Amino acid sequence: MTKSFLLIGTAALALVLAGCGDAAKTEGGTTGTSGTASTEGGAKIEGSLAIDGSSTVQPISEAMAEEFGKENSGAKVTVAASGTGGGFKKLAAGEIDIAGASRPIETEEAEACKAKGIEFVEVPIAFDGLSVVLNPKNTWAEEMTVDDLKKIWSPDSKVKSWSDVKPGWPNKPIKLYGAGTESGTFDYFTKAIVGKEKSSRADYQASED
Repeated sequence: MTKSFLLIGTAALALVLAGCGDAAKTEGGTTGTSGTASTEGGAKIEGSLAIDGSSTVQPISEAMAEEFGKENSGAKVTVAASGTGGGFKKLAAGEIDIAGASRPIETEEAEACKAKGIEFVEVPIAFDGLSVVLNPKNTWAEEMTVDDLKKIWSPDSKVKSWSDVKPGWPNKPIKLYGAGTESGTFDYFTKAIVGKEKSSRADYQASED
């Protein structure tokens, strides 16, 4: 089981502060001398906010963006999914304000943010489970062990057919599908199954979804 996070960079925090400052347009209220909008009806926030990262977190981000947009029609929130690793890279490059992740940020990624002067707040939002799914037409692999999966997914794996996994299984080719290398799911799966993060055979159909 993995934990999902939202990492909020200082750019996102600055947007919220700017939205409440002199540039903020309020409805039914006034702007105080400190630049903070004070209103009985509430201040409208304007500007843009970019979210990217984990496809696991994407539905949560989209739901949050939708609810935020209902109360702040002047704000534009865009949500994309380039994978956990891709989101961290964009956060460090200053291209996005919030990165969705299905794992904690790694030391190297945090240092990349620090090098660009980007501070962030890590917010755990959910736990998600990871499952291994077989085609419904597969009637022989009624159960598989971690060792079976490791035999299939190890970078030096010679497994090409089901008979290579276990005696008695048919000599039918295995077609493998899995998470892309920028995905936090890929990081977790390889560590949990193969024993080393990012260690995997490469001849499979990858997807960040």
